[in-house]
Amino acid sequence: MLKVAVLGAGRIGQIHAANVAASAQAELVVVADPVEATASSTAQKLNCEFSVDPYAVIGRSDVDAVVIGTPTDTHVPLTLVALKAGKAVLCEKPLDLDQDKANAAIVEIEKSGRPFMLAFNRRFDPSASEIKRAIEAGEIGDVRQVIITSRDPSPPPADYIRRSGGIFKDMLIHDFDMARWLLGEEPVEVFAMGNCLVDRDIAQLNDYDTTMVIMRTASGKQCHINTCRHASYGHDQRIEVFGSKGMLQNGHVRPHTVHRFNDSSTDAQAPLLNFFLERYKQAYELELDAFIEAVETGSKMPVGADDGRKALALAEAALKSLEKRAGVLVD
Repeated sequence: MLKVAVLGAGRIGQIHAANVAASAQAELVVVADPVEATASSTAQKLNCEFSVDPYAVIGRSDVDAVVIGTPTDTHVPLTLVALKAGKAVLCEKPLDLDQDKANAAIVEIEKSGRPFMLAFNRRFDPSASEIKRAIEAGEIGDVRQVIITSRDPSPPPADYIRRSGGIFKDMLIHDFDMARWLLGEEPVEVFAMGNCLVDRDIAQLNDYDTTMVIMRTASGKQCHINTCRHASYGHDQRIEVFGSKGMLQNGHVRPHTVHRFNDSSTDAQAPLLNFFLERYKQAYELELDAFIEAVETGSKMPVGADDGRKALALAEAALKSLEKRAGVLVD
């Protein structure tokens, strides 16, 4: 049994803590959060210890691994201290909002030789995993285009946006990672557009709520990502991969599969799941399973720090493209 500490008891931390507590391969030892009420209530619910000092938790001899679900600006320091203490680390994305800081951290992560995984949970969504498997099996031949749609049901609070690093480093970072993963090649050129069509106040925070990004790889493969902070019908997550022998698509996830037919509509279905924690519930569970398996077997982590660096480089390129109003090469 891998003995795990979860750092952070906010929205994401609670998801990770609950998954560790439910795992047959791990034991949730302690949850740490500077807000004592949040840490204690989470610990009580999951029958584990709590602490307000994440660094003290990292140093405990009864902790083999830490899951970091704290604010982004704490990811690097907590990760490096944990690796130095000999712990395996699963860290939420992004590693850092600053490319130079992320690059410096990656050097230290690789030097440590300890297991490290970055939490790009969408790779573990069953439908995304099946698309990747089918691509690698040659079912659609050579990949030509990847189209990703990612729309949230509503914008996050202004305070969150202010600290998020912006839509490209926060929301689209997942889509940039999926694009790289499905294309099988690194994008070398990015063209981005961004507007505020949902909430004009977001513009006051120097951010966007509606974007389109077009990318190409060195061999000419193309990717189109379209995102919006608001979709009236729920959490809209779709992938299409077009190849020389066919096409792959994933569908929406709904509470059930019933279709209704009556005198006012045909083929009517339930609304989409309305939040990413619901939509990707199984993905978070499978992500933890993959982390634990890699730690226990000593195998390569399915998502590494360099994956985070490359996704962040695409976000930076998208921002430069917006500034220049032109396509830019990826650094």
